[in-house]
Amino acid sequence: MKALRPLGLLALLALAVLFPLLFPNPAVDTVAVLTVLFATAVTAWNTFSGYSGYISIGHAAFFGIGSYAVAILCQDWHVPGGYLPFLLLPLAGLIAVAFAIPMGWIALRTRKHTFVILTIAMFFIMQLMAFNLRSVTNGSRGMSLPIPVSWSGAFYDLPFYYVGLALLLVAVALSWWIRNSKYGLGLLAIRDDEDRARGLGVRTGAFKLTAFVLAAFFFGMVGGLHAYFVESIFPAFAFDPLIDLMVALMAFLGGLGTISGPLLGAVILVPAQQFFTIWFNKPGFYLMIYGAMFLAIILLLPQGIVPALRGRFTKAETLAGPVRSGDDGDVAAAVAWAGDVGDGERGGGA
Repeated sequence: MKALRPLGLLALLALAVLFPLLFPNPAVDTVAVLTVLFATAVTAWNTFSGYSGYISIGHAAFFGIGSYAVAILCQDWHVPGGYLPFLLLPLAGLIAVAFAIPMGWIALRTRKHTFVILTIAMFFIMQLMAFNLRSVTNGSRGMSLPIPVSWSGAFYDLPFYYVGLALLLVAVALSWWIRNSKYGLGLLAIRDDEDRARGLGVRTGAFKLTAFVLAAFFFGMVGGLHAYFVESIFPAFAFDPLIDLMVALMAFLGGLGTISGPLLGAVILVPAQQFFTIWFNKPGFYLMIYGAMFLAIILLLPQGIVPALRGRFTKAETLAGPVRSGDDGDVAAAVAWAGDVGDGERGGGA
């Protein structure tokens, strides 16, 4: 099975690259753009919340910051429509980072429910600032972004899709590297028992803040790309609490703390939202579906789809024969981590 995994990943990558060419429908391509954007956001969110166990319901604030950063930069620097606004995305991410560092430093001094409430409060503070700083954000009147007039209707979605796909690939690669590094093991140790992790030498504060800021960086870029895609922004939509709800639901549906789970959640939920909105012609109908789905996940699949399927597969494999050593990369990594910690304890005791 492991030998087939690289081939499967290459096939999925090829499908993602060729998708707009295989389905040259502007409506389908629009859904694909939104899917890769939210897949990037939930992958980045999972890198922090899924690995550290700190559930953030305020990262949509950095989505909004990135949106306004791109809009303001395009307005002040007179950036025309076309490919140039894409070059502003890393700068939008860095601006989001500038806000995330002090916000994360404050919020991460708390834990559990207090942390969740504090991230929500920070989100609404940023939303109120967007409404009231009219000289900067134009208030409730919103802001317009440059329109790439030279792009035809059939071509319009393609640049956004491939830029979003590039961001997604970078986010997934970073998530995979963190998950398989000692830094990632430190985040998992924080998720399991933060006090014990600190006692064993994990720099919990720096580890958490770094993951928090990395997630904010990608949220800022996704927000900037989304703002350019829709061509206008308003405080209520740039700083939308439903973004946090959607991202969290995607992660829980696919499997919190896994690499492929959040991607699967995005691939399921974003097209489903668009389908319900168009089919039933009621923009808020999908919110009821989200609520019912969240309850179903908590009751039936508390670990998410990917961990549930992995557990069933492992159970079937165990019943079929003895488990070979080295099949479970997480166990091997945990053993290696425990060995490193044990050496440190023995060295400290000496």
